[in-house]
Amino acid sequence: MYLLILTLLLVICTAASLPQTHISAASGCGKTQLLPGVTQYRFGLTSSGKSRSYSYHLPSSYDRNKRYPVVMGFHGSSSVGLFFEMDTKMNEARFSGEKIMVYPNGIGGSWAGPTYHNGSTVAEDVQFVSDIVQDVEEKFCVDESKVYGVGMSNGGGFIGTLACSEQGSSLFAALAAGSGAFYTDFNGPDNGCAPARKPLPIMEIHGGSDKTVLYAGGQGDGGPEPPITSWLEWWAQRNACGNKTEEVTHDGDVHKLSWVCGDTDGLLQHYKVDSMGHCWADTEPNLSQISVPQGPSPIQASAIVMEFFDRFSKP
Repeated sequence: MYLLILTLLLVICTAASLPQTHISAASGCGKTQLLPGVTQYRFGLTSSGKSRSYSYHLPSSYDRNKRYPVVMGFHGSSSVGLFFEMDTKMNEARFSGEKIMVYPNGIGGSWAGPTYHNGSTVAEDVQFVSDIVQDVEEKFCVDESKVYGVGMSNGGGFIGTLACSEQGSSLFAALAAGSGAFYTDFNGPDNGCAPARKPLPIMEIHGGSDKTVLYAGGQGDGGPEPPITSWLEWWAQRNACGNKTEEVTHDGDVHKLSWVCGDTDGLLQHYKVDSMGHCWADTEPNLSQISVPQGPSPIQASAIVMEFFDRFSKP
């Protein structure tokens, strides 16, 4: 009898001492948060031995006992999360009133993949994203089946990197890129691309007049880039998509391509705006449009992307 009791105690103590590799989303629920509705900063997150940072924005009506979707926004090169936040206006309630927004900061103002990036490897940046997701789940009340990623330019290309990474893609229910610079995905559908699941919901929005990341592909600032049409076709193959349709609007300026993948319509989507340069598509003035320079575009990417994300949750 005593031997049985000792054995049970040993099993209980051993189980309690085992390391936890992932914290449940419920661990952040019930914790009071200060200053919801105001962008705040998380410094000193150690990832791959490096001190990393991100900013976050909780809904103004944040309820500590309600689980929220999370959208991670990845900035372009020579930038920080704050610029992407301001450029896309995604913090505004009309876009993310019931979502937690998170803006990671790349080392040296960029994400691994292009030749101009220094300071971290692709594997380290993917691990950083994984560490952020766990950190956010520990701090806030998160619906871990509804974590999404979106990026612009170099950050859009990093979305492609995450999509092709088994570790990275496993974190997300859906992904979206604007003016994506796909330096790590330019050799066809196989290309070592190994998403954690197929089909993987993904969207890309691009300007036909982009002078920085050419729609037709070619040599970019950080290496060769694929034609956007080829990149889309590779994802159509990876997702086993068929029945591609095209809808042309705004006097022929906007081309919306949509594929049926499996039994899901529009799981792979693309918007080409012929008149748009290298910027975040917005019907209102924004910072990246000023940098082109150009005026507002005929579509609003922040609304389109959020509507796309709302359709999907992680199995």
